[in-house]
Formats: sequence, C-alpha cells, structure tokens
Amino acid sequence: MEGKIIKGIAGFYYVYVVESGLYECKAKGIFRKEKMKPLVGDLVSMAVLDEEKKEGNIERILPRKNELVRPAVANIDQALVVFAVTDPKPHFHLLDRFLVMMERKGIPAVLCFNKKDIATQKEMAHLKEVYSGCGYPLLLSSALTQENIEPVKELLRGKTTAIAGPSGVGKSSLINLLQSEVRMETGSISKKIARGRHTTRHSELIKIEEGSYIIDTPGFGSLYVDDFEKEELKHFFREFADFEEHCRYSGCDHVHEPGCAVKAAVEEGMIHRSRYENYLGMYQELKEKKRY
Repeated sequence: MEGKIIKGIAGFYYVYVVESGLYECKAKGIFRKEKMKPLVGDLVSMAVLDEEKKEGNIERILPRKNELVRPAVANIDQALVVFAVTDPKPHFHLLDRFLVMMERKGIPAVLCFNKKDIATQKEMAHLKEVYSGCGYPLLLSSALTQENIEPVKELLRGKTTAIAGPSGVGKSSLINLLQSEVRMETGSISKKIARGRHTTRHSELIKIEEGSYIIDTPGFGSLYVDDFEKEELKHFFREFADFEEHCRYSGCDHVHEPGCAVKAAVEEGMIHRSRYENYLGMYQELKEKKRY
C-alpha cells in the first residue's frame, strides 16, 4: 500500500492513504542502516500491521523529487512566499535570498504580498515594478478583508506548497483562511506561547482538500546562501537569462566584465536595480566565504 507522510513525531510517522485514511507507522531499521530518514511529504510503501487500529510499517521510501532541510520536508511542488506590502515594509534582500534557494532546488515560487488593505497605490506599484519582470506569479492579498484569497487557493489546488515568510506579515492569518483543519496562532499570542516549553515544533502537511497540502516553513529569518559557488548564482536570477547570451564573454558573471548585457539591461531599466544589487551582495558573500 502506498501513501504520503503528513506528520512525523517522536519516531512515529502518520501516513495518509487515499480512500483508506491515516495510518500510524514506524520506519523499518533498514533506513537507519542506510542513513536515510523518512521525511514529511515522502511518498512511501507501507505494510499494514493492524487495519482496525490503522497501524503499519514503512518499508520503502519512493524516489524524492526534492527536499528541504528547514523544515525537513520532501516533494514540495511550489513555495508561496508571503511578505507584507507594508507594516513591516518588505525586506527585498531576504526575499531574493529565498528565491535563490528555491531556484537552486528547482521549486517554483509564487509571491504573495499581504496587507493590501492598508497599503498605498504607490507601495503596491513599487512591488510590481521590482518583481513583475522576474517570472514569478505575483498576488496582492488581504487576510483581514479576505481579498484575493480565492486566487491564492486556486494556485494551491492539487499541489503540496511550502508557505514561507517573516513574522508580522499575516502568514498565520492567511494559513487559517486557506484551510480549516489546523488553527495557527496569530499576532501577540504566538509571541507568548509558541515558544513555551511544552510546544513541539514539527513539520506537518495540512490538507486543504484532496491532493492539496500546505506546510508552514519556520526559520525564515536565517537564510544562508553559501553552499554553492559564486559562478552558479547568476543561474538563479531568472530575468538574467534573456540577456546573458548577448554578453561579450561567455561565462560572464555580470559583475566587472566589459560588454555585459545584463549590466546594460540594468542601466536601461529592463532588470530592476534592486534585484541586481542583491545579486552583487550575494555574489560577494559567496566570493568571501571561508573554505575548509
């Protein structure tokens, strides 16, 4: 029998099987020997030990198409990146770091800017100016007034989506609107109780409807882009691709080289300067990283 791990706690894995329900499973010792740990999101083959009690053993992990380290989750179809249009103002450098991480993993990203109900037309226009040319779907929503929640739900349909974003942007309110199974703590409540000593943070897929899942992605404030070479970075900025074939030198890194078509595109406003400057910042970080 095959199913999908939707939650893992203290060595138990909860495997959802379409039309059969949820099974509590242990993983066979062979995984420890092979140094492979089942992850939330894994598609697995399992043996049913007790149908009445819904207990089983995970026997095999089916091939993964991707995996994230934080949270530990596999087989993500896309990432929904949530920032606020304002209050707090979006941190473009943090957003671009996340987009680089997703590009590197081959995970498509969707940009959702929340709190449009308190934003000015100028603030919304600026976001569109910076990100509309990057090749990512972009939505402006309001969890408070529930504006544009349906288009968000439509983008999630039939997919497993990691939802990521810094604190204070209305991410928990948005998750609560997207599904009814799990209530996320919002606002000041979370500051008081989410880090209590009895609170366990574990990865969990939350079912929206059959075949549609979301997972909250904690730890958004500490994204390190340092596990690849600086020469690879340019491949993770989508909008560079249209111009780099016109660079004078093949292998151009779009930093100091003469005849660089990407730099020319920045000057002409065809690539937004904010994105390019964040590229240079990350390039410099990768250049200076210590080698051990």
